Formats: sequence, C-alpha cells, structure tokens
Amino acid sequence: MDKNAKIYIAGHRGLVGSAIVRNLQAHGYNQLITRTHAELDLTRQEATEALFAKEKPDYVFLAAAKVGGIHANNAYPADFIASNLAIQSNVINAAYRNRVKRLLFLGSSCIYPKLAPQPLKEESLLTGPLEATNRPYALAKIAGIEMCWSYNRQYGTRFVAAMPTNLYGPGDNYHPDDSHVIPALIRKFHEAKQAKAPTVSVWGTGTPRREFMYSEDMADACIYLMTLPDDTFNTLLGSEEAATGIFMPPVVNIGVGDDLTIKELAETVKSVVGYEGNTEFDDSKPDGTPRKLMDVSRLRSLGWQAKTSLQAGLAKACHDFQAGLP
Repeated sequence: MDKNAKIYIAGHRGLVGSAIVRNLQAHGYNQLITRTHAELDLTRQEATEALFAKEKPDYVFLAAAKVGGIHANNAYPADFIASNLAIQSNVINAAYRNRVKRLLFLGSSCIYPKLAPQPLKEESLLTGPLEATNRPYALAKIAGIEMCWSYNRQYGTRFVAAMPTNLYGPGDNYHPDDSHVIPALIRKFHEAKQAKAPTVSVWGTGTPRREFMYSEDMADACIYLMTLPDDTFNTLLGSEEAATGIFMPPVVNIGVGDDLTIKELAETVKSVVGYEGNTEFDDSKPDGTPRKLMDVSRLRSLGWQAKTSLQAGLAKACHDFQAGLP
C-alpha cells in the first residue's frame, strides 16, 4: 500500500479497528477514512454505497461487527446474525462496485467446528458442527468468507479474510454483561480487589483451553498481509475448488500458536491485577468450545510472528482499563 493510498477502516473505534488505525498511523499512512456508527450505519445499504462512491477508497479493512462474549451471544442471537450479515454484505459489495484494490475481512476463530482437530487449520472450515452458543455470529462470519471467495472467483477481486484468535488490548469492552473473557476477568479481579472481596467467581469449569493475542500484534499482522507483494498476496485469494478439487478458503489465521486453560488465565490475570483473594469456578455456567488453538503456520510461512507475551500484554491491558475508570 502506498503511504498516500486512501484506506477505509470500517469499525475504527472497536478493539480491532482502533488497533489497525494506530498501526497505520505509526507507519505513515496519511489518508485514513473513518466513520462513527452515528455518522454511518453500515447495516444500511444506501448509506454504505454512498460512502464508497464519495470516498473511493483504495483499500478496506472490514473490522466493523457486532461482537460479544458467551452471555451476549446466547441472549441476542438474532441481533448477531442479522447485523453482521448486513454489515459485511454491504461493505464487500460496495468494495467490488468501487474497484477497491484489496480488502481484508476480519473474522474470528469461532468459525471453526466445535470439535475440529487442534490446532485449527484454515481448511477445517465447514467440516463439522459449530459451537451452539455462538453459531449465529460464526455463520455470519462464514458467509463473509464465502462472499470474499465468491467475489474473487466471479469478479477477480482481491479480498482476503483474516481470522484472529481471542484478542485483548487497548479499547477493549469491559462491560460486565457482554465482554470477552480477559476484559471480564480484569474487571472482576479489579473490583474484588477494591472491595476487598474474599472470592471471585469465574464462569465454567476452568478447563477449556484458549489462545490469546494482544490486539496491537494482530493489527501488525493485518497490515503485513495487506502490504504483501502481489504474487504472494494472490496466493491467499482462495482455491478454484471446482476446477482443482482443492478446498482452501481465502483465510489466514492470526494467532500466537500456543494456549492455556481458563484457570491458568484467571490466575495470571489475578496476579497482574494484584488480587489476593480466592478464585472459584461456577460449573453451572457454560464452558463453550473445549479448545481453540489456531494453526498459524500459514501466517508464519509468510514471514510474520507475534511479539508480545501474554504477561506483558495483560499488564498493558490492565493499565488501559484502570486509566479509563472514572
């Protein structure tokens, strides 16, 4: 990407989008296009098309999405599938109609089957049932991948999907009802420390294994992918399965390549926050998928690897949370 290229970051205020904006700015890109939700509702097709027709972006990072943890996915399944299908359909189609050079569609590791072999490979997509608690969200993201793949095949577009593992970092959502596991734990342990509470309760058994990535590393990987030489980038656009019999979606996993149990994570967050009470696990609450570890060999073969350790990333995240307190 040329430093003067027009780059639209959809969802620039979220955890993913804000990290991408910071990374682009740090690398000297000076024509970034952003809109808040109040300025542009991406679920509205006419409004989305009007933005693209006016701004004519060269590159697009599609990070806008309705996201949440297990509780939110369980409580609002219709909202998750409807909003995400509308957002990605409108943006991807507008990108094609306005001749965007490259688009990076951001998804999630939850697209993979609940019991897929570990670590999760890109070609495991669509090979089995999804985790029930986030199936509506996952199906929307799978539809977005298929849109990228289909537009590449039919129209010669250059749209790629990046599937980050579980993310945390600056600008995360710390709401008590719909946050992901790391911000939820940071908030719980912080509030327990302030209240001198003797015990903190954590959802589930603590046995599921999860992989976590600092959002600034994720953003660096995304910009790395979007700036690959043409010959290399073109290898990521998905296979011509009907002709070759090879199933390889236009997907690149983004992760760190190792994981830990939720119990180990809770103890690490507890230590970083400085809470000295006890931790108990509420096994009446759902665990979700038993394990989600990404196979990042495709990303590493392209020359990129994560740099931030979990301990260092959690320390930064805790500082960010505390700095945002009233």
